[in-house]
Amino acid sequence: MEILQAIILGVIEGLTEFLPISSTGHLIVAADVMNYKDTAEIFTVVVQMGAIAAVIWFYRKDLINRLNSLLRVEPLAVSFFCNWALATIPALAVGYLLKDYLTDLAVATTVGITLILGGIAIWLIENYHKASKSSGDANLAKITRKQSVQIGLYQTLALVPGVSRSGATIMGGLLSGVDRVTATAFSFYLSIPIIVLASGYQLVKGRHDFDTVAGGGAALVVGTAVAFITALLAIKWLLKYVSKHDFKAFAYYRILAGIIILAIIL
Repeated sequence: MEILQAIILGVIEGLTEFLPISSTGHLIVAADVMNYKDTAEIFTVVVQMGAIAAVIWFYRKDLINRLNSLLRVEPLAVSFFCNWALATIPALAVGYLLKDYLTDLAVATTVGITLILGGIAIWLIENYHKASKSSGDANLAKITRKQSVQIGLYQTLALVPGVSRSGATIMGGLLSGVDRVTATAFSFYLSIPIIVLASGYQLVKGRHDFDTVAGGGAALVVGTAVAFITALLAIKWLLKYVSKHDFKAFAYYRILAGIIILAIIL
């Protein structure tokens, strides 16, 4: 049963990590529903690494090319990594300063409220903000320093469970003048440092609590593998989806899911 729960949670993590519907929020609620024991959130942290491994694998050739270009100090590569850092620093700094307070917010009630509020925000942005036209392919070179900082500030909102890191960065990108496809691709890249560093910190902090994970090491391995596979599928699907559609469907889903969660709690 614990391995089956790990598989279910791995699927949830993989499918939701890069969609604007909050993977952390879904994991919190799902773990509560299944009564899955993960006292120190070790399982959550480890399966998130599976999802990040998926995005690294998906962009492996591009990442290698960018790193090689950076070593040759090519302007476009230097600009990309500067933008990457500028968009990452705000969430890392705020997350570290407010880590104790944010832990108290990791409950289903918070998730229900933020899912609804985030859904309303996405609906408003999609209806009343005219997004830049996309050429069909992501063009990360178009992102400016100012836009990177703005997206990074929006990303800090996702420190609250249920907001969604991808949702905050993609919508933040649209509001900053970045086209839909480029904002989505940049959101994928931003997931790498923020989750790797945050997860690494959590693993070091909770290194003595691995025995609190239901199912032990087997559950961690299975959940991570499942998260990797499902995240890879979700990445490919979302990039294709956003080239032709907006995010209103996710807004409706968030609002409905939030209402259901709060109704169950009440």
